[in-house]
Amino acid sequence: MAIPSFLCAMTSLTHLDLSYAGFMGKIPSQIGNLSNLVYLGLGGSYDLLAENVEWVSSMWKLEYLHLSNANLSKAFHWLHTLQSLPSLTHLYLSFCTLPHYNEPSLLNFSSLQTLDLSRTRYSPAISFVPKWIFKLKKLVSLQLQGNGIQGPIPGGIRNLTLLQNLDLSGNSFSSSIPDCLYGLHRLKFLYLMDNNLDGTISDALGNLTSLVELYLSSNQLEGTIPTSLGNLTSLVELDLSRNQLEGNIPTSLGNLTSLVELDLSGNQLEGTIPTSLGNLCNLRVIDLSYLKLNQQVNELLEILAPCISHGLTTLAVRSSRLSGNLTDHIGAFKNIERLDFFNNSIGGALPRSFGKLSSFRHLDLSINKFSGNPFESLRSLSKLSSLHIGGNLFHGVVKEDDLANFTSLMGFVASGNSFTLKVGPKWLPNFQLTYLEVTSWQLGPSFPLWIQSQNKLNYVGLSNTGIFDSIPTQMWEALSQVLYLNLSRNHIHGEIGTTLKNPISIPTIDLSSNHLCGKLPYLSSDVLGLDLSSNSFSESMNDFLCNDQDKPMQLQFLNLASNNLSGEIPDCWMNWTSLVDVNLQSNHFVGNLPQSMGSLADLQSLQIRNNTLSGIFPTSVKKNNQLISLDLGENNLSGTIPTWVGEKLLNVKILRLRSNRFGGHIPNEICQMSHLQVLDLAQNNLSGNIPSCFSNLSAMTLKNQSTDPRIYSQVQYGKYYSSMQSIVSVLLWLKGRGDEYGNILGLVTSIDLSSNKLLGEIPREITYLNGLNFLNMSHNQLIGHIPQGIGNMRSLQSIDFSRNQLSGEIPPTIANLSFLSMLDLSYNHLKGNIPTGTQLQTFDASSFIGNNLCGPPLPINCSSNGKTHSYEGSHGHGVNWFFVSMTIGFIVGFWIVIAPLLICRSWRYAYFHFLDHVWFKLQSFRSGVFLPKLCKCSSTNG
Repeated sequence: MAIPSFLCAMTSLTHLDLSYAGFMGKIPSQIGNLSNLVYLGLGGSYDLLAENVEWVSSMWKLEYLHLSNANLSKAFHWLHTLQSLPSLTHLYLSFCTLPHYNEPSLLNFSSLQTLDLSRTRYSPAISFVPKWIFKLKKLVSLQLQGNGIQGPIPGGIRNLTLLQNLDLSGNSFSSSIPDCLYGLHRLKFLYLMDNNLDGTISDALGNLTSLVELYLSSNQLEGTIPTSLGNLTSLVELDLSRNQLEGNIPTSLGNLTSLVELDLSGNQLEGTIPTSLGNLCNLRVIDLSYLKLNQQVNELLEILAPCISHGLTTLAVRSSRLSGNLTDHIGAFKNIERLDFFNNSIGGALPRSFGKLSSFRHLDLSINKFSGNPFESLRSLSKLSSLHIGGNLFHGVVKEDDLANFTSLMGFVASGNSFTLKVGPKWLPNFQLTYLEVTSWQLGPSFPLWIQSQNKLNYVGLSNTGIFDSIPTQMWEALSQVLYLNLSRNHIHGEIGTTLKNPISIPTIDLSSNHLCGKLPYLSSDVLGLDLSSNSFSESMNDFLCNDQDKPMQLQFLNLASNNLSGEIPDCWMNWTSLVDVNLQSNHFVGNLPQSMGSLADLQSLQIRNNTLSGIFPTSVKKNNQLISLDLGENNLSGTIPTWVGEKLLNVKILRLRSNRFGGHIPNEICQMSHLQVLDLAQNNLSGNIPSCFSNLSAMTLKNQSTDPRIYSQVQYGKYYSSMQSIVSVLLWLKGRGDEYGNILGLVTSIDLSSNKLLGEIPREITYLNGLNFLNMSHNQLIGHIPQGIGNMRSLQSIDFSRNQLSGEIPPTIANLSFLSMLDLSYNHLKGNIPTGTQLQTFDASSFIGNNLCGPPLPINCSSNGKTHSYEGSHGHGVNWFFVSMTIGFIVGFWIVIAPLLICRSWRYAYFHFLDHVWFKLQSFRSGVFLPKLCKCSSTNG
């Protein structure tokens, strides 16, 4: 509703607060009748519109004005009007929409002490601090956070000498912290986090001795923490996290005895914790995560224990290289509620004193080296709501009594250990979980029926839990509210359709690596991710894909790889337009890709290798211009590679067409694919020359500098526990062997053109690919010399030019390839000395056989006159002239005897008559030898 008009008649009002009351519409101009107002609050209502603010000009007594969230985009004179209020001390315009204005030449904000312009939206947008603010010399509090302001922090801020609260957080301020800021000696609250500030923290920071809260987190500050920070003895909260600070933690921090919260996480700080931190008796929260401490965990606890332990509620030391075993020192922290030692190297069994920490609510010991059975120490922690102990060496049998006191438990993550859960078939836990992750526990062989009692579950991870069972109907019903379900790597069998009454509606479900069979299950439109790979599903995809749905399908990730699906791929993909990743590899699909796959406008990864697809290069792919990875390998596709592949698929990083029957030339348009990292065209019938424009493949020209070694197919927005991304994984033949590359695929650059019919010379332009790791051109008909510039390809790890007709000498620059671990130049026409280098002489002689080469590693010394000899090795495939001569001699002798017999009939008759006569003589000879013996035997026995 609008602001009631009767309020505007209450002219004696001094205080009117309608903030966050939900009023909407225009602010009535009659509100200006309330000329006695000292306090006016109209903020917090997103639909409140002020076409002007002239009504405020009559409120001469107004001290406090709250208009946050109001739309002032049409109030073009707001600044000139508001500055005329002589008594105004507090002005709040956060989240407002403000119009463009002209900077006033004179400013009459004579009393303003508090100005809040945080997260304001200007129309048009501005990216600087308005200059008029620096004229407000009585300002005590200035809030400009979240405005997208760029550039350095303006020097005009030195004029605001009375400032006690300054918030510039959440902007894009760059450069270093200006010296003028260190001169604001009255500052109590300084917030500069979430900017792009760089440089070092000056020792002058120690001049701000009135500071109570200092937040410099999430910038790019470097250097050491100044020792002068110890002068700020009034500090209560200190946050220097997520910067690039280095060196040791200064001992002067022990002077900050008023400190309640300390966060130094996410820096390059190293060494050990100074013992002076033990003086900070008021500390309640300390975060030393993601540092390089290299400290024994008990040393840390001993430093903190004497003074801090009784008040400390949160201790987080994630990924900071802690080591050693936990001892009973932990028992001193009696009020601790959150303990986080995630990803360190702490080992040993949990001490018994853990059971005395009755205030525990959140415990994370994941990814360490703890051993034994932790529930012997943890079983009494009744307030525990979140328990994370995954990725350790814990083992043992977990019984009902071990879990009986966990009445507050909501999140339980204990995967990657060796636990066996032994509970009765009618066991009902005392807790109600929302998050369950127990991968690699032994829960089977039957489905754990106790999960049906957990009706608040959102996330269920039961991968590799030894389940030898079919999925019961009641389990599907019990898990209907689940948002994420992982039952992969078990021995689940049967047909899903026999126990599933309704289409699957769990948003993300992983049933991969089981023994499920029959037809694919139906899905509801709520499913976002489905993984049924490595099962035994059979028959056609038609019912699964072409099933009529009331709502459009939202599926984003579909993995049906390694099943027994057959027939043609159905032409119903127009119903699945949200798909980002489709994996149909290793099935028995025939035909070609249907045209409707072109409707998958967001498709980023398409894997259909190892099927029996036929026909030409699928034209439907032409419309999938968001593709990052395209794998059509190991099929029967034929024809030429179309030029539009390089013209339309400009985002492709992985192009794998291996083991098909593609012919013709490699199109030059492929060189336009500037993001291409892996090009695999091996084992086809490609002919012609290798394109010289390969040097334009810019992703291979520079060494990969990515901080993430993976390649993802991803969606912009995720829901619930659905994955926003999937790691692209591809089978690559590198260094002579095939391996699945996923977690480091983003670091791989490869060109494989082997086993084709390519002609001509290796283009010298290919040596410009300084970032290329693997190069295979073997089993072709290439001629000419190995390019002299090959030594410039410093990233090469593997070269295979074998089984071509290359000639000349091996370029000496090849010895510069210090990362080379595989080289094969065998069976060419190379000659001369093998260059000497740190790598080349370590390769086996088989890398060079079948040439006219000499020198190590071949057992042939190069003669002084320069003559060389061919070496074939013990298993060489070169020409052996002895066997050649013998074969020719046999053929010639055979036809000398046979030819006359074929031509002359009388010779033929005489020849066969002679053979008959010889055969008769042999038969007579055998009868003369054996018959007397038989007669002798007969007379003896007679």
